Amino acid sequence: MQRTIGFAVIAALGIASAADAQVLTRRDVSLAMAERAGKASMAACNAKGFSTSVVVVDRAGQTILMMRGDGGTAQQPEMARRKAYTARMFRRTTVDWAKRTLDDPVTYPQRDLEDVIALSGGVPINMGDDTIGGIGSAGSTQVQDDLCAQAGLAAIADQLR
Repeated sequence: MQRTIGFAVIAALGIASAADAQVLTRRDVSLAMAERAGKASMAACNAKGFSTSVVVVDRAGQTILMMRGDGGTAQQPEMARRKAYTARMFRRTTVDWAKRTLDDPVTYPQRDLEDVIALSGGVPINMGDDTIGGIGSAGSTQVQDDLCAQAGLAAIADQLR
């Protein structure tokens, strides 16, 4: 009897979960949006005399766009990618994330996670409460990297409403 009830419960749960199954619709960063943000970030840094690298990642933290300035160094694209990834994964600027994790023994170990970096220059791409990507800039000063990434975000702000 108990075995029959167990099968009935499992069957009922299976039917209920099948009825609740649905296709998920998610917003993401398009290539055109990434190009627009990347070009704006590069232009902001170039205007200040810096040859930087910019990376835009999607909602999964995967690289959509990577640009390295003509005078950029070999490590800049990787640093920009990690900044974009960190901003996306923690849904906040890398400046905010670095400050939040610095003196907190609970969150400090996050700094040891693969692909994250505690340097300014990364901003999340948010659409309402949904973080759909990130922009990272590397190759100028810490303050300027942040401003360059913010310029990229400003260039696509009209698409994020």
